Amino acid sequence: MTSHLRLGVNIDHVATIRNARGGLHPDPLRAAEVAAAAGADGITVHLREDRRHITDADLDRLSIGVALPINLEMAATDEMLGIALRHRPHAACIVPERRAERTTEGGLDAAGQHNTLAPIVARLVDAGMRVSLFIAPEERQLEAAARLGAPVVELHTGPYAHATGDAVAAELERLERAVALGAAMGLEIHAGHGLTYDNVLPVARIAALAELNIGHFLIGEAVFTGLDAAIRRMRGLMDLGRAA
Repeated sequence: MTSHLRLGVNIDHVATIRNARGGLHPDPLRAAEVAAAAGADGITVHLREDRRHITDADLDRLSIGVALPINLEMAATDEMLGIALRHRPHAACIVPERRAERTTEGGLDAAGQHNTLAPIVARLVDAGMRVSLFIAPEERQLEAAARLGAPVVELHTGPYAHATGDAVAAELERLERAVALGAAMGLEIHAGHGLTYDNVLPVARIAALAELNIGHFLIGEAVFTGLDAAIRRMRGLMDLGRAA
């Protein structure tokens, strides 16, 4: 069991709010500083091809100004590989990306894209980054991640988060099986997408999970309670789940 379940706070949507109006406010760097004070263990940002939220300038400032580890979510492209190699964040999480989607809608097909992913994973690992793949909680994808040499996977919790009725228990069981299988393969297991105050406790109880990455919900709650309070409440629920 991992004694401390790490919380990575995704601050993309602070930049989304800023970009809706232009200018400098709200500032993602300030959000990262608040997250650090509130108990976050890391800061996650997704530099998308269309720069719809986090920008290159944001990444520059965060890389210099944030004491916490930076987890850069990135597509498997030459452009993003070059940016990651220049900035050398603590971690790089390879995610699927389609321009028309509102957010990352599914897991990476690590099994079907082996030849594309292998050289990118290798270069990131060689550069000293903790490389993860954002995948569905499926045996085939876990096996592919292990073959690619990625030391970490982040399991897509969207199907669990959006399930209703009897499907909730089924999706949680699917997630638990995937965590156990991945851990048995020697992978470090993270999870994220769609997690809220209402559904995080059962996930936090999964002993082999090392990290949760949560963003959109926390930024939404911050509108009503403030970012510090939103993160502290999530941190408390995660700790409660892990203690159980």
